[in-house]
Amino acid sequence: MEVTPELLGAFPLLKPLPKEVLDGLAKCSSLRKFSRREIVLEAGHKELSTCFLFEGRLQAVDFTIDGREVGLYFVEPGGFCGELALFDTEPQTEFLIALTAAVVVFIPVQELRRVMLETPAITNVVGGKLASRIRQMTFQRSLLSLPNIGQRVCCQLWTLIPEQEKSEPGALIAGTNRNDQKSSRRAIVINNPPTHMEIAIMLNVSRETVTRVFQSLQNRQIVRRDGPMKLIVDRLDALKKFADGSEVL
Repeated sequence: MEVTPELLGAFPLLKPLPKEVLDGLAKCSSLRKFSRREIVLEAGHKELSTCFLFEGRLQAVDFTIDGREVGLYFVEPGGFCGELALFDTEPQTEFLIALTAAVVVFIPVQELRRVMLETPAITNVVGGKLASRIRQMTFQRSLLSLPNIGQRVCCQLWTLIPEQEKSEPGALIAGTNRNDQKSSRRAIVINNPPTHMEIAIMLNVSRETVTRVFQSLQNRQIVRRDGPMKLIVDRLDALKKFADGSEVL
């Protein structure tokens, strides 16, 4: 599969670019397939390309001094990583690992930097992405200071809830009985949720610990699985209480 202008135009960051610019980027870009757990970007190396994820899922990870793996953030299809190389020449700061089989497009940093400097809208999006990632990683670091493991896991789940859903936790399902509080709560669907192991490395706990918290949430009918690709939150208000510490799991 070769890199075409149409393929590059499918990425939200590059979609606004005119066809002639996409043509130029396509000619110098490459596409690679990665197996599960294969390293896409390696910490400590100077990266010459910015990566755009076409298929699969990536996770950024780092390692503590004693060798424990720590999860930082996820990259979903349409997203990009390795963008720090667009701003400096320092080595990559974290590993990017394929959580599933993945297809990644590599665009040379020099070419993308030139386009970025000529297109302020692209610069704004990349800058916004960096700012969002810094906020996310700062919040992730704050989770590690929580002494209650149950609260830690619930906070991590809370971050997976879309912001528009958080603003209306008591939304009603059409046709339900308004007097029935339990049935009137609209279930929130989290697509492609992280595995227990992926959550564990983000929170510096064991996979077994995360599983125990999930079992407790399921027993309380707060969350439930709908196959491996969906996590259903039936009681968003209850999850929020455990996440903010007003109730202890």
